[in-house]
Amino acid sequence: MDIVVENLSKSFGVQKAVDSVSFSVKKGEILGLLGPNGAGKTTIMKIITCFLFPEQGNVTIGKYSIRKHAYKVRQLIGYLPEHNPLYDEMNVIDFLTFIANIHNVPRYKITSRVLDMLRMCGLEHEKHKNIQELSKGYKQRVGLAQALIHDPEVVILDEPTTGLDPNQIADIRELIKNTGKEKTIILSSHILAEIEATCDRVLILNKGKIVADGTAAELRKSNKEKILKLCVRGGETNDIFNALAVIDGVECVDILDKGCFEVKSWQEDNIEKAIFETCSHNHWYLKELIPVERRLEDIFRQVTQN
Repeated sequence: MDIVVENLSKSFGVQKAVDSVSFSVKKGEILGLLGPNGAGKTTIMKIITCFLFPEQGNVTIGKYSIRKHAYKVRQLIGYLPEHNPLYDEMNVIDFLTFIANIHNVPRYKITSRVLDMLRMCGLEHEKHKNIQELSKGYKQRVGLAQALIHDPEVVILDEPTTGLDPNQIADIRELIKNTGKEKTIILSSHILAEIEATCDRVLILNKGKIVADGTAAELRKSNKEKILKLCVRGGETNDIFNALAVIDGVECVDILDKGCFEVKSWQEDNIEKAIFETCSHNHWYLKELIPVERRLEDIFRQVTQN
């Protein structure tokens, strides 16, 4: 099902946690929410899942509105909150069976759904353990299993890989990507590489507002700053630095190593020719001149630092 968020606003006292936010997510799309602490990611997720009510705006999932059909919306969603709520005294199988009953999974389907979740989330060898005996990583897997057990149309995951080791992260990432082929998924994470590897689209929030929206490739292209890495031989590093810094169009020069530099300019400035001419004029040997692709981390810092 598609999700449509329209002019969403929510305040806590004098703090505006979400400020007129609008976006949509299509079925089969995995949307990643990025933003510094306090940007509004968790608040938006809680509004979509009907745990919080907005002061303004609306969310519709398919034809159902959180304002008019909150009970139906909850049935359509699988939710893993940031702080994973589990019953520690229950074993894994009993807990998942309990959650399946809460979601009104037909009785004849419960056993097969529990077994499917144990397999999908890598819990087959932990199924008879009490949840309190599990590591943090396996508890997170149980949280994912409870979010998926009723086969929801929409999956909301707040920091789903918290506490997982690199191998577990790769497994959960693959699970999310496979799940996203048939469902609508929104997830948040502080791990930018995780978002880039898992999500089809990225939404960056800052101070309750959307400051960037698009695929990782689109966000890189939208950035007008150009970065070049170059290595020069035949001169003193400080002399080369000073010569590069005064080239028309150069915004910033950083020394990376002896004779190696990172030069920043605007995309429309053709400074490669000027760099070559400067090196030639000074009888320096230009050993390397390559463009540096902008990382999602660079884009994130640029749009959230104000």
